[in-house]
Amino acid sequence: MIHQGWHETKTRIRYKETDRMGVVYYGNYLTFFEVGRAECMRSLGLPYSELERLGFRLVVTEAAAKYHGNVGYDALITIRTAVTELKRVQLRFDYRIFDENENLLVSGHTGHACLDEMLKPTRFPELLKTTIEAHFPELKDRVPGVKGPRAQG
Repeated sequence: MIHQGWHETKTRIRYKETDRMGVVYYGNYLTFFEVGRAECMRSLGLPYSELERLGFRLVVTEAAAKYHGNVGYDALITIRTAVTELKRVQLRFDYRIFDENENLLVSGHTGHACLDEMLKPTRFPELLKTTIEAHFPELKDRVPGVKGPRAQG
């Protein structure tokens, strides 16, 4: 479910996600971005498996993360995910990861391109476009290729 422009997913940190210092290894936050993105798409009624069944792939073209804090084993984190940009062949997800006390741990984004079955760039299928616009209405009237305001976290 989307609430105030963000989808929320909660997960608990496992030992394997921590490093020698006892905190989450920084690279694992990109995995948490993926978890948030996949669960966001699933909540919209369009899981990645359905897009693949229809012959489309969403590939990562860009990833960025800014680290604000960290947690260790057994901490419960909240991954907030929002679609903040939708172009003809590109899509952007923004992320905010919080600890149990709502302290911001990591913020970031990923950019994605849409590929067809031949792995060639293609426009997003209309089903994806209308599904995203229905749940993120601020994207609907945006001119293709023009970035709009970022969702606040």
